[in-house]
Amino acid sequence: MFTTALSGFGLGLSLITAIGSQNAFVLRQGLRGEYVFWICLVCAVSDAALILIGVTSLSTVTRIFPAVESALRYAGAAFLTLYGARSALSAWRGGNSLEGANTPGTGSSLKSALIVVFLLTFLNPHVYLDTVLLLGSIASQYPGEELIFGAGATTASFLFFFSLGYGAQLLRPVFQTPLAWRILDALIALVMWSIASSLVFTH
Repeated sequence: MFTTALSGFGLGLSLITAIGSQNAFVLRQGLRGEYVFWICLVCAVSDAALILIGVTSLSTVTRIFPAVESALRYAGAAFLTLYGARSALSAWRGGNSLEGANTPGTGSSLKSALIVVFLLTFLNPHVYLDTVLLLGSIASQYPGEELIFGAGATTASFLFFFSLGYGAQLLRPVFQTPLAWRILDALIALVMWSIASSLVFTH
């Protein structure tokens, strides 16, 4: 059982450590100290739900996914393009800093932040390919222990997202200047646009 859980943990961690659109958003929120707990919790719980679906209902998901994959792909690409443009505009204008990040009335609202993280999570077809289909198919290689495998992968998600969100604060001294924020926003824009491009042009 421990070996199965460890296998799930290792695979789950390897799938989410790459800097993608969701991770870039968590990093940015962590640097600003805005709603870090809730953002990390939503990311981890969403991952846990998708992992559970993958390890328990893979055959059903396999039948359904081709019908919705195309719609998700183009909707996700459109959203990532717009969000990337927003980050690029922020990089161009500058003005972001850690000053006043935790002051009431500054930054985004909790509702808008949660909407963004939901969209970044569920409009990305890769999350279904990796978290549901890939994890689900590998979990099926552990007959009778699929849920244990899924528990290991879920543990990896919680550990990763909370480490990223709260660990980002270690970089706060670097982001005391507007220039550092402009560079970060520019990098986030590039990440968003590259993922959007891959969704449209690699299929």
